[in-house]
Amino acid sequence: MWPLVQVKQIHSSVVRRVDAGPHEALTGDGLITNTPSLLLAIKTADCAPVLVADVKRHAVGAFHAGWRGTVARIVEKGIGEMRRQFGSVPRDLRAAIGPCIRRCCYQVGAEVRAKFESQFSYADELFEEVFDADAIHVRYPLLFLNQRAPGHGDLGPEIHLDLVEANKRQLLETGIREEYISVIAGCTACDTARFFSHRAEFGQTGRMMAVIGIRE
Repeated sequence: MWPLVQVKQIHSSVVRRVDAGPHEALTGDGLITNTPSLLLAIKTADCAPVLVADVKRHAVGAFHAGWRGTVARIVEKGIGEMRRQFGSVPRDLRAAIGPCIRRCCYQVGAEVRAKFESQFSYADELFEEVFDADAIHVRYPLLFLNQRAPGHGDLGPEIHLDLVEANKRQLLETGIREEYISVIAGCTACDTARFFSHRAEFGQTGRMMAVIGIRE
């Protein structure tokens, strides 16, 4: 049995190197190793798990990327640590983005968009404005009456974030070739029969686990 290494996830850009089975609780959102026969594990229920393997130097990384970790560049920092500590270079890296909440369901606030705009020149490409004909303010307009003529304020469109594209762009920015990036299809919020979704199930749900390791 390979030891399973996990972290107490805090939506950060903290990356931990591990060289043996866990002896103490680790805090952070990324794990890297070049030690065979260890499993690095990330748990998610809407956030994106990103797994990276260096096929030449036999090193791996596992990263937990919710919107906070993504805006803090957890994936870019994690790959930077793999390069610094193991000598990894982009041409030898392979990456996979696991199931997460997709743009169709991931409504965020204007403050989240502002944080991305402060960090990424391509931030506008990560967001979509959605006019939801079934939104609560459309179905029950009397709940939102105000003093503005003609009696209803303009609530504007919903803002949806493409978490997959945001992390894919970070992988590309590190130099990984697009053909070496795999994306697992499916939206955790759309398909709760297959996936756990913290948002769609109002926090009453389990967690999925993405793992990666190195054979001897």
